[in-house]
Amino acid sequence: MPGSTFSTTLKTSAGYIDIAANAHGEEKAFLVLKALQRIRHSSPHIVEVGPGGGSAVAYLASQLPSAQHPDDVRMTLVEVPGVTSATLEEAMHAFNRAGTCRLVTGFAQDVGTILTEPADVISASALLHEVYSYGGGYHGLHAVIRTLPTVLRPGGMFAYRDVYAVKAASLHDRVMQTYTSRSWLRFLRMFLPQYLQEGTHPYHSASDLVVLRQDSRIVPAQNLDERTSAVAAGPVGVFREVQRHYITLRDHVWRSGVLGFRPYLEGPLAGDWIDARHGHKRVHYTMTGIDWLPDSQKTMLLALSECYLDHYTVDGDIFDECTDIALNSFLDVAERGDGECGDVWKKWATREGRETYAYMTLDALLAAIAVHSTEAAQEERTVLMPVTAADVIRRDRAYYNRYLRRALPNPLKDAKQMVLFSNVPVADSGALAQGMQVLQQWCSKGSLARVYSAINSGG
Repeated sequence: MPGSTFSTTLKTSAGYIDIAANAHGEEKAFLVLKALQRIRHSSPHIVEVGPGGGSAVAYLASQLPSAQHPDDVRMTLVEVPGVTSATLEEAMHAFNRAGTCRLVTGFAQDVGTILTEPADVISASALLHEVYSYGGGYHGLHAVIRTLPTVLRPGGMFAYRDVYAVKAASLHDRVMQTYTSRSWLRFLRMFLPQYLQEGTHPYHSASDLVVLRQDSRIVPAQNLDERTSAVAAGPVGVFREVQRHYITLRDHVWRSGVLGFRPYLEGPLAGDWIDARHGHKRVHYTMTGIDWLPDSQKTMLLALSECYLDHYTVDGDIFDECTDIALNSFLDVAERGDGECGDVWKKWATREGRETYAYMTLDALLAAIAVHSTEAAQEERTVLMPVTAADVIRRDRAYYNRYLRRALPNPLKDAKQMVLFSNVPVADSGALAQGMQVLQQWCSKGSLARVYSAINSGG
């Protein structure tokens, strides 16, 4: 993604890479471990594109000594030029005790020229939405997909993890969404016009217009009154973006400490579950000494908390409620561009505010990767597709969904989707039949027809 916003200091800073973008190592490595179990030869070659802080590398290093996985695993990490990470260096050192690991620099679009040997497994997390947002939209995205089969061995696998879109035929399906919380209404007023005007997104047709009403009157997004509930009509994908961006802003503001408190979002204290299945946790936090918030807000949170060693703990539901009240005050100040609040908002808007997290449904994603992988420039045509039902996985985010059910009248499911694509030779009719059976479970008839046509054309 040369010359794009992705290459800025905000997106590649150690504070972001080592902390904010360095979690869920088990989930990021899950499909890689699954792929390694299918490899029948020794010394397999894994490539991870965009390793970030190395959480997946570290988890793989802890699991590889198991007898279930091949010996002498070799790993190549491909990272954007200029990105450095202390935690990634630590993860590589740990991996080198179980296999061999090396780091090369370059962009995802150029992986075909960066790698010096074919890969058995290529792994990536959130790569395609980054390419879409900063690397040329669908044109850049399709170019990356066409490159993957050229660097994978026939029968090799592409392990991919990203944000789940929605359970709908299309992200352009029009739905109604209601917003009642002041913090969400302020966020909608500040975020939506910027995203639709400056972000890379697919919502450009007349039928994609977002219509907002307050007191039964149509109101431009930038004129929303946070004191009055709003009813919005528009593409479900737009509301998916609003919801996911609010969550990322909330996490960003928490880490900044500007609200007067900073929760533990990483490490053992971040996983103190009261009921993990239902997303109910106990939050551990410290006070940061910020004095711009009203005393009543700080006093309320402390009154509901308990001291624990050198910090405080509080029920997660209560903490979320207090956060939304404080976040409303934060947005009020940030909208005017004042002080530290303005700076924190600007950094988030520059780094995350223009990204499109869910640009395709799972149906569209599976079809796009299958279709464009058949267009790769190689002698033996292959197609990337899942070949077993267990190769397509959705993992719900129980904690976020618990919060969203309280914050929104009709929230959208927050989850991650993971797909293990196999690089199937077009001449392998048995594997193709297996793949098409899997796609039938997720794809529409129109998508299936596109995949069938792509496989059977050319050659």
